[in-house]
Amino acid sequence: MSSPRPSAEEKQFLEKYRPKDYPRPSVAVDLVIFTIIDAQLRALVVKRQEHPFKGDWALPGGFVRVGEGPKEQGEDLDTAARRELQEETGLDPDRVHIEQLFTFGRANRDPRMRVISVAYFALVRPDLAPFVKAGGDVSHAEWLPIDQLKKTELAFDHREVIETGLNRVRGKLEYSGIAFDLVPLTFTIPELRHVYSIVLDKEMDPGNFRRKFNRMLEDGLIEQAPGKRITASKPATVYRFKRR
Repeated sequence: MSSPRPSAEEKQFLEKYRPKDYPRPSVAVDLVIFTIIDAQLRALVVKRQEHPFKGDWALPGGFVRVGEGPKEQGEDLDTAARRELQEETGLDPDRVHIEQLFTFGRANRDPRMRVISVAYFALVRPDLAPFVKAGGDVSHAEWLPIDQLKKTELAFDHREVIETGLNRVRGKLEYSGIAFDLVPLTFTIPELRHVYSIVLDKEMDPGNFRRKFNRMLEDGLIEQAPGKRITASKPATVYRFKRR
């Protein structure tokens, strides 16, 4: 929806307006990206090649591109997040669940200048995780287990960003189909229960989870998929999430 045409008076005001006369903090986007590898919940971190925090682990991200004039205001936040995801990880944004998380704007969070960061969280299916490759201004990328990240030195306030993202994912797991983005395309009931246990960091009672699973079936969130999964006892039925 386009903005209404400015009046002649407003045009005069805009012609004389000088943005440099006012404080202008920089705006960045940070990405906390989760996946499951080897039965561990992991987050993607990249090694910084430039100061500040050169050589430290950090979340992928960067500054939102902006222009100089009122008609060249640059890119949208979502566009910036998707661009940084592709540039720094090589992942196709169309194959990854990504959504806005929180805004971090504490003073002195960046030693260079006042930077306000709009954080996003993303979920990557385990079969896509091996295709991550470092790009942009980072030297390499690593999927580190959440427990290890708690003991790892991180740049800026990125530990807080990760914790906020983890809490959001755990909360949404209880009432949405967000687990779709952390499992293979098809899965058995025990495999899906295992994903819930890993993310929530607690064992899921098989009986209670079966009832939860049946509700997802009844609500049309999950459907039976073709084929079977070979197990130690007998072939198991596989399911898939319906595309959102």
